[in-house]
Amino acid sequence: MRLLFVVDGRSPIALNWIDYFLERDFEVHLVSSYPGDFNHRFTSVSVIPIAFSNAFSRKGASHQGHQNRYKIPGDSAVTLRTHIRQWFGPFTLKSAAQKLSDHINRIKPDLIHAMRIPFEGMVLSMAETDTPRLVSIWGNDFTLHAKSTHIMMKYTKQVLKKMDGLHADCKRDIRLAYQLGYNKSKPSIVLPGNGGVQLDHFYPAEPSVQIRKHNHIQELHNVKQEMDNISRLRVINPRGFRAYVRNDVFFKAIPVVLAENPQVEFICPSMENVSSAIKWVKTLDIGESVNLTPRLSRPEMADLYRKCRVFVSPSTHDGTPNTLLEAMASGCLPVLGDIESIREWIEPGLNGILFNPIDPDELASGILTAINNDDLYETARTINLKLIMENAEYESVMKKAEGFYQKMVCGSN
Repeated sequence: MRLLFVVDGRSPIALNWIDYFLERDFEVHLVSSYPGDFNHRFTSVSVIPIAFSNAFSRKGASHQGHQNRYKIPGDSAVTLRTHIRQWFGPFTLKSAAQKLSDHINRIKPDLIHAMRIPFEGMVLSMAETDTPRLVSIWGNDFTLHAKSTHIMMKYTKQVLKKMDGLHADCKRDIRLAYQLGYNKSKPSIVLPGNGGVQLDHFYPAEPSVQIRKHNHIQELHNVKQEMDNISRLRVINPRGFRAYVRNDVFFKAIPVVLAENPQVEFICPSMENVSSAIKWVKTLDIGESVNLTPRLSRPEMADLYRKCRVFVSPSTHDGTPNTLLEAMASGCLPVLGDIESIREWIEPGLNGILFNPIDPDELASGILTAINNDDLYETARTINLKLIMENAEYESVMKKAEGFYQKMVCGSN
């Protein structure tokens, strides 16, 4: 099968999905909306800038795997960039669509997959082709971007009308897609956006007998860790700076937590040298309790999750965050903003804690509960690992994705 992916080629989420097909007998072509250093295993690679992606590309030194040490902007810069792309990005689509049409005609793929609606899916919807087209919905495509401007809603609806297949990482977005005009007779599937969790990377400290028997984790003698390495006082917020993540709420909650327990440590990957984060730390005088780290590789993140007690996501828009699935697999107790899609994974008080994502006091209360409630922590670890193994294990997820691709290609013949 000849596949063409239209994605942000720098994205670890997209690349984790695509890797499955690169490692099997597929001919894989990449059209990236951003420039970057791309894997030579692709049959072909082209860059088609969309919505000022050249201007906003984040260049940095290569790091392990697909991770790059980009310079991460602060919250104000992220918000400004998002608004610029929402208001003016659609005016760049026509030119990009013509380039993509020409590229499709040269490659003649069996299936084209755009891995989010703005703006890769929008460009694909405008391209001239009879090839089956699939689009992925990422967590804020509908709840944040589509609602931002009239023209963004217009193009979002156009994508849903033109696509032949739909992939979402939560049931909520399939429901919203139907409301926005996606034909229910067309195929759709719900799978984790990055293909799922690779359990040979992400697993809890002192793995259970159940996970030891998992066919991808048979050699654990060299990675066993004692539970003592997990600090009940260590909290991780790996969401970074995004337009829909309320890091202001997160930082404001920290002094409230420290007032009750000054020993709690907060770890914030991808926030090193970020002016907004540094400003919050200095303003709130919490420097001794907050560790702003650079962007970490996948093995580094997996190791860090295993050493943390609490995972925090102060998000107001999301589907199923990949960081949530990784944290659940690694034994962290999730504390998340209360969003409809999150309740597809978390039952409050059973396997996690939900809070009002604009209320620092609620977040602080959730963190303290996660730290102090050992019964909840142990119950959640057991439930969450089972959920991941049954619903989000990478090989199982991607076999379903492959079957969905085959169904779309066969259905078009």
